[in-house]
Amino acid sequence: MKNFIANLGYFFKEAGKIIFSNKLSNIFTFLGTVLILLMLASVAAGWSVSSRLVGMLEEEAEISAFFREDLDEKEVLDLAEKLGKLDGVRNARVVDESEAYNRMKDILADDAGILELFDENPFKAYIEIRIDPGRTDSIVETVRGFKEIDFVRDNKSVLESINDIIKGIKTVGTLIIFAVGITTIIIISHMIRQGIYNNRDQIKTLRLLGASRTFIGFPFICVGLLMTVAAGILASLVMVLLIHKGYQIMGGSIPFIPLPPMTDLLMGVILTIMGVSIILGTVGSLFGLSSIKDQ
Repeated sequence: MKNFIANLGYFFKEAGKIIFSNKLSNIFTFLGTVLILLMLASVAAGWSVSSRLVGMLEEEAEISAFFREDLDEKEVLDLAEKLGKLDGVRNARVVDESEAYNRMKDILADDAGILELFDENPFKAYIEIRIDPGRTDSIVETVRGFKEIDFVRDNKSVLESINDIIKGIKTVGTLIIFAVGITTIIIISHMIRQGIYNNRDQIKTLRLLGASRTFIGFPFICVGLLMTVAAGILASLVMVLLIHKGYQIMGGSIPFIPLPPMTDLLMGVILTIMGVSIILGTVGSLFGLSSIKDQ
């Protein structure tokens, strides 16, 4: 370990020589890595925003349970409490006739005048049940089993759409992250292999002098780390500018999108980029080092 630390200066010096030995190729590799990390950062930022959107959609997923008209107020409140304790139910509350009327009035907006044609409030009280959208069918069946319930409006098509959106966001995000990781590893691995090939004579000389594989290979690991970390830093700076600009645009013109606090988003994106760049740089370098034995 003491010898390893003492040789760190040599390792990084050799890493610099390897990088500048093929400037044009390594510049393109660096720029390609920056673009890939920018894609990853965009996915990470989009995932953070979409997670809040998904959370909001999940919170809004609901069914409506209409109870028998002969129940008194206490019985209705007790029923709502029972329904709220069901597995998969987030909460349950009673929506009285007046609130149901006002909700429809808000939905109709300019056409709300049509409600004035009714002599009496046409809307019935019901129990609003917020649920896990992934468990709609089982919850609806359980609620229908209560003898106090006359009818359940399950909003099935809406809840299925919400569930599909949630699955779609998770699937697309996972696929992009996987693709970005594989692509970065291939690029860095290729760069390391190219560096090993360009320095094959020096590697053979070091072997003849009795240098270990670790001593020979560590400068190449440093190359991979330096390239990906530098690319990560540049990608982070670009993302900071893009996120600042995005918040100015979306916060002013699209206020209904549930954006996370900008500081939290920036911190999450930067930590993701830097963490992934270090991991991918190390893994890509180790894959590339496998070609040393061929030299």
